[in-house]
Amino acid sequence: MSDKKVIRLRRARRSRLKQRELEAVRLCVYRSSQHMYAQVIAADGATVLASASTLDSDLRSGNTGNIEAAKKVGLLVAERAKAAGVSQVSFDRSGFKYHGRVKALADAAREGGLEF
Repeated sequence: MSDKKVIRLRRARRSRLKQRELEAVRLCVYRSSQHMYAQVIAADGATVLASASTLDSDLRSGNTGNIEAAKKVGLLVAERAKAAGVSQVSFDRSGFKYHGRVKALADAAREGGLEF
């Protein structure tokens, strides 16, 4: 594994331990070079309550690796989380910097009705 990935995973582990200690439902985000993924995970860490990604059929058309696609994923995951009865989450950025696509997804999820 590259040093860059190891450092990112170390940051992710540190924040996830704190979220687990607080027993918070978390909105976990992962970004690859081509896609964005988001999951709302229960406080026990074993159950996915809602998920959305640019691989979904309605979001797959067009460019999937830009800020606009991240906004669509954020709105969709917020809508699905609200349908599952979740409104309060903790944002888990998975060690990624909070800017660009990760920030766009978070802002869109807030617009969709999630509080964090």
